[in-house]
Amino acid sequence: MLTAEEVLKQKDRDIISIDPDSTVAEALDIMLKNNIGAILIKDGEEFLGIWTERDLMKDVVTEGFYSKTSKIKDYMSTNLHAEPSTDSIYQLMDKCVGRKHRHLLIQKNGKIIGILSAGDISRAQLMEKSKELDDLNKMVKWDYYEDWKWKKKKK
Repeated sequence: MLTAEEVLKQKDRDIISIDPDSTVAEALDIMLKNNIGAILIKDGEEFLGIWTERDLMKDVVTEGFYSKTSKIKDYMSTNLHAEPSTDSIYQLMDKCVGRKHRHLLIQKNGKIIGILSAGDISRAQLMEKSKELDDLNKMVKWDYYEDWKWKKKKK
């Protein structure tokens, strides 16, 4: 079964982050260029928060919000939770669904090593199920079922 760390290796992408004093517009620019739905806010080696496309929907209707001048640190979510790199893809999906999170931080030895989206996890699950189905098809000899005795033989 695939683990969070294995999915991160398949994803093969570094953590994309931004300085807390950056503007929301700068964060959006980085997110668009990298085709990502969330960005981590990092000060030095410390992760302070996360800001997502969902946050943008909420923030854009907030009085005084202007993406070119609003600082990301004023709008980021700071309640970061990291999941163990040993969690299976099924445990990760449980956490996404149960907590209604679209992004999960992954940690190993107390250090954040990456971020997985619900899409990354769903994709990994589908690939895992496809592999299982292929393996099962290799084990079963369908010829046996094709030649059942009760089945009428073609002339």
